[in-house]
Amino acid sequence: MKILLTTLNSKFIHTNLAIRYLKQMVKDIEDINVDIREYTINNELDFILKDIYTNNYDVILFSTYIWNVNDIVKLCNNLKKVKPNIKIALGGPEVTYDSEEAMKKYDFIDYILYGEGELIFRDFTKYLIGDMKIEDVDGIVYRSNDSIITNKPMKLLENLDLIPSPYEELDKKEYENRIVYYETSRGCPFNCQYCLSSAIEGLRYFSIDRVKKDLKKLIDARVSQIKFIDRTFNANKKFAMEIMKFLMENDNGYTTYHFEVTAHLLTDDMLEFLKDCKEGLFQFEIGVQSTNEKVLDAVGRRDDFKKLSYVVQKIASFRNIHQHLDLIAGLPYEDYSSFENSFNDVFNLGIEHLQLGFLKMIKGTGIRNQADEHEFRYKDYPPYEVLYNKYISYNEILKLKDIEEILERYFNSKNFVLSMRYIIHNYYKESPFKFFEEFATYFNDNGYFNASQGKNQLYKILVDFYTDKINIETELFKEIVKYDYISLGKTSNVPAFMDKVEVDDFKNRCHLFLQNEGNILKYIPRFENTPAKQIIKYVHFETFKYDILQLKKNITAKLQPKESIILFVYDDKKVFEKSKSYTVEI
Repeated sequence: MKILLTTLNSKFIHTNLAIRYLKQMVKDIEDINVDIREYTINNELDFILKDIYTNNYDVILFSTYIWNVNDIVKLCNNLKKVKPNIKIALGGPEVTYDSEEAMKKYDFIDYILYGEGELIFRDFTKYLIGDMKIEDVDGIVYRSNDSIITNKPMKLLENLDLIPSPYEELDKKEYENRIVYYETSRGCPFNCQYCLSSAIEGLRYFSIDRVKKDLKKLIDARVSQIKFIDRTFNANKKFAMEIMKFLMENDNGYTTYHFEVTAHLLTDDMLEFLKDCKEGLFQFEIGVQSTNEKVLDAVGRRDDFKKLSYVVQKIASFRNIHQHLDLIAGLPYEDYSSFENSFNDVFNLGIEHLQLGFLKMIKGTGIRNQADEHEFRYKDYPPYEVLYNKYISYNEILKLKDIEEILERYFNSKNFVLSMRYIIHNYYKESPFKFFEEFATYFNDNGYFNASQGKNQLYKILVDFYTDKINIETELFKEIVKYDYISLGKTSNVPAFMDKVEVDDFKNRCHLFLQNEGNILKYIPRFENTPAKQIIKYVHFETFKYDILQLKKNITAKLQPKESIILFVYDDKKVFEKSKSYTVEI
């Protein structure tokens, strides 16, 4: 019997952990041949249909999520038409909590595996080859004549190590330049009502030896990133520290690691430990969601923003770990004004990335069950995003959508680091949110949201906004924008709206600077004994009308016109900046 385990990932670089587990769970069962094939939501459905059809499978199991279920059911419908005898099964969170309704809605689906899938799939496979009766397969929904039958749930695995590792015989080509999703645990110690983890009680761990063995295989394969999908990676402090220490000791100079952590659980000794982490090795995602205590109470979230602030700012001072903090718009009791306060509270922590998300009324969550109480109206199709509730209107949600877009383009992109600091610290310090709100309105009024904007145009729009709305020391601001533009990477020309300061014999003077070994040792010692014609490929000299680097030391400094030359040194491995810069004499 030929079985396909498949899914549609959101991007090619992603890998699906669930289907790899399932394949390992049945590797000892004879008379079956299990394939794994991964597609993306960007693939043409006709291509996927053809690829599956021509491989002539007997049974197909799709792993479904909010981002892929719509495309998957289209594929299933057409697969059943072109191959009526094929058996089609669905699994995953998007069909777990309304399995019977899904079976009624999609008559081309033969089975749904609901809940934790490994043991279910193993028994289901035994049923397919005649070793079990369908009535004895827990956790499955199936058709019997004109009826839909739901068997009792499968018990959760108490010992996660019973799941064979998908990395025992790892094919390096399968994971080359891809993100690997990895779990050390299942469950969560918290009970946040907007999260599916709240629907499962308990917190279970793989053994530390199993985890280390898996991670070493992936490190040796030089995967691009390992993204830990544990809902609270640091729920067990000892376990988390041992894993992070192992990763630091086995750093291959290439792989990076992403963790979802709860900041108020990071103790002082953990912070002291993290201080010595190599720059860029770890990334932390920290869910704040709101700083309004009434809002947090309503969704069952326990947090301590004072402790969180201390931890986040402490880590920020290390300049070695990229921090990504999350807010959710549309939560109960969070009106527009309250969300502005939450935004400002988090933004003012001085983080690298602020994710502005919108509440999703996911099946199986407590918040969806309480929708009527708070008068939630939301999209009745994936991803079930909130439209409005009795605290925030649809118009206000739309404004936040525009603000999110500006936040992504101008702050989270890290393409405007000094420009953003300068505007906000000097003109919007009381409410950074107001800057993004006003800039989003400017974008909207000028129709910029209606068409894609190239890199140079985004810089020009920022200069135009500043000139139109602030118009104080505009020449200085244009120089700041020019600094941001050049700091991103090697460029031969800057846009015309950024003033070019002409200096006599500039190119020759730059080469003479790079031929001076004393200059090389002082500023770029990694290029010691390297010819100037080679070094120039990795550096850039630019003349400015002001000593811009003074603003990096003190963003509110009052600068007077003073011509200065800045040496930019580009380094792709930098996490917080794309280049280093120095004021030099040539």
